[in-house]
Amino acid sequence: MAQRKRQLVSNELSEAALQLLALRGFDAVTIDEIAATAGVSKRTFFRYFASKEDVVVQFLADMGTGMRAALASRPVEEQPSEALRHTVWVSMAACADHSDRALRVVQLILRTPALRARFLERQDQWRDDLAAELAQRLGRDPGIDLYPQLAAGMALNAFDAVLRRWSGSDGAEDPAELTDRAFATIAPALDSVE
Repeated sequence: MAQRKRQLVSNELSEAALQLLALRGFDAVTIDEIAATAGVSKRTFFRYFASKEDVVVQFLADMGTGMRAALASRPVEEQPSEALRHTVWVSMAACADHSDRALRVVQLILRTPALRARFLERQDQWRDDLAAELAQRLGRDPGIDLYPQLAAGMALNAFDAVLRRWSGSDGAEDPAELTDRAFATIAPALDSVE
């Protein structure tokens, strides 16, 4: 019950922040305003989030965990490009499932330097997680072999390119098609692993 209440408060804070930020812009909205809109105190806000940036990035924060789990669940004999394409698609599908909200969040992140920086920090952690999972799948030592880190980086660059294209089209372009096109481009490099 307590966990459910925490989740509800967190969701209300996120929604209040997204509405205000989408309406007025990142720099024009204060934490006090977000808290007031959500009907909580500033102190309560800081129990859930360390900063205004974290409220926005939270929407995408669980994607890294989801990506690693998706990669771990793929058949071991599958080509790296196919496993990584599916991994990225899982996250893009999550965006597509919440398309209006996700589109607002992605556009806000990509257009706001402070948010973009925070999002790139998250992606650095995802890269390490995906590289560790790839190394394990392939029986490689990530401390010696460059492939896992490079392949994870290529997959996340594809993810970033798809997010940019999808958000730039205001959600009109199909994220599945964009993901397939991105991975068709990088598959030869991903699958050249020896």
